[in-house]
This record gives sequence, structure tokens and C-alpha cells, in this order.
Amino acid sequence: MSDHSHVDSKGAATAHAGHAHGVSADADKRWLVIALALICAYMTGEVIVGVISGSLALLSDAAHMLTDAGAIALALFAMRLAARPPRGGYTYGLKRAEILSAQANGVTLLVLAGWLAYEGVRRLIFPPNVEANLVLITALVGIVVNLVAAWSLAKANRASLNVEGAFQHILTDLFAFIATAIAAIVMLVSGYQRADAIASLVVVALMLKSGVELVRAATKVLMEAAPAGTDPDAIGRQLAGLDEVAEVHDLHVWQITSGQTALSAHVLVAPGGDCHAVQRRMQALLGSEHDITHTTLQVDHATAHTSLAIDASLPAEQHCENAHGPTHRA
Repeated sequence: MSDHSHVDSKGAATAHAGHAHGVSADADKRWLVIALALICAYMTGEVIVGVISGSLALLSDAAHMLTDAGAIALALFAMRLAARPPRGGYTYGLKRAEILSAQANGVTLLVLAGWLAYEGVRRLIFPPNVEANLVLITALVGIVVNLVAAWSLAKANRASLNVEGAFQHILTDLFAFIATAIAAIVMLVSGYQRADAIASLVVVALMLKSGVELVRAATKVLMEAAPAGTDPDAIGRQLAGLDEVAEVHDLHVWQITSGQTALSAHVLVAPGGDCHAVQRRMQALLGSEHDITHTTLQVDHATAHTSLAIDASLPAEQHCENAHGPTHRA
């Protein structure tokens, strides 16, 4: 398939529509840098207070904040890679570096959740003495810091799965501080030391949820699955239903990176039909109704052998011997 329109002696036409190439360009790196600075500064103080107070909840929060800092730093690095122009064998550039970053953030959340679950259960059985006053003060300050960091990341473009991964780290940490503050109040009022471990286990549940969602979303992009909410079969039927279209096959819908959906298809036009007119109608429909502007359409004239059989029970001869994917006919 060509990157520009052309017509051959058989009346075949291919097109690569104009398209935009970047969610990452819209993501404001300054907001991520602000969030990273806040997290690093506070994490250092939290480790010190956590060791002095003997609080697992604070140490687990600090460990999570370390992954927060790593997540934001990785997101910034992935943005830089994704901004590089295509070259050599990387015909899409390095845009999927952002997806790899998001997946790494999800895996990190899951691994950390496993370790904290083990420590939380152990301390639930054998609760240590915890300095609840220090825990409460640190947790309250942590809530403020994470609110500001979450607000900063929310200002960036969260349509990027990369930015969303970093945001989920910060959001889970915010919930963790809220749980820690509640645990500290319970310990101060009732002396119930196991509240600290229970707060850690609540954080574990939140981390598992965020981690699984991030890994699942990133894996779908890497496996070139259709974006959420997009039904390739419905699109195929809609394209096949246009005037002068005899058949649509080899239809593929995938994401190059977050928010950048691509589509390719082989289209057979009924004998006597206008290939270029069909191509333009398809591009207009895909752009207006499905927000897909990155399209590659190979359009050919159907011959007598490949045109539809009048009797639906009689299968039409396949145009491509090794067509991959379902065939859609009018």
C-alpha cells in the first residue's frame, strides 16, 4: 500500500489519509516535573518519620511514592522517546515507548502490592507499636502533597496511557495517605495497633485494581487490539453498506499509541463504480463517525468472478487467497 493516492491500469486505488500523530505532544511535561519534585521531596521526609515511628503504613506509602517518582520519571523519558521522528526500521517512530512505560507502571503496582500484602498480613498477626502522632501528622501533610501532585498530573493530557499510568500511581498514593490518617486516628482514640496494617491492606486492594487496569490497557495496545468502544465488525458492515461497495475484507483497527487509532482495509468496488469516490466517502465516514483519520484503504474494482452472488447461499469467490479477518458484503 502506498503512502499517497495512485491509480494503476486496472483502476486500483490506494490512499493514506492525512492524520495527526501525537497525543504525547499535548501532554504538558512541566506538570509532570512539578509533581516529580513534590513527590521526591516529601518521600525523603516520610522515610525518616516512618523509621522513627515504626509505622508500616508510612514506610509502605514511602515505597509507593518511590514508585510514583519512578513512574513520573519513566513517563517523562517515554515522552522524549515518543517525540523522536520515524527512522530506519521504526516506521512509526518510538511512540509505543509510552505504552511500554504504562505497562511497566502497572506491573510495578502489582509487584509492590504483593510485597505490601505479605507485610500487612504479618503485622496484622503480630502488630508492632506505632507512634500514632507522627503517623497522623505525616499522613495529613502527605494528603496535601499528593493532592497538589494529582492536580498537576490532571493538568497534563490523560488521554495518553503513559500519563494515566503516572496519574494512577499518584491517585493510589493519595488514597493510601487518607487510609493511613484514618488508621492513626483510630490508634490514638482506641489504641488498636492493627489499624496500621489494615490501612496497608486497603492500599494493596487499590494498587491491585489500578495495576490490573493499566496492564490490561497497555497489553491491548501492544497486541494491536481495537480500542475500547470500537467494533471492527460494525465498521466493516457500515463500510460495506455504502453505495457501489461490493466487499470489504482485511479490515484492521488498532492503536499506534494512546489516542491514535489506525485502520486499514481492502475494498472491492462494484463493476462500473468510482473507486476514488468510494474512497473519499469511506474516509469521510470514518473521520466523522468514528474519529479515525489515520487510514490506509486499498480500493480495487471487483470482477465478474469476485462480484457478489445473487443467491446469498452461494459464496462469492474470494478476491484474496489468504485474506485475514472476516469478509463484509453489502
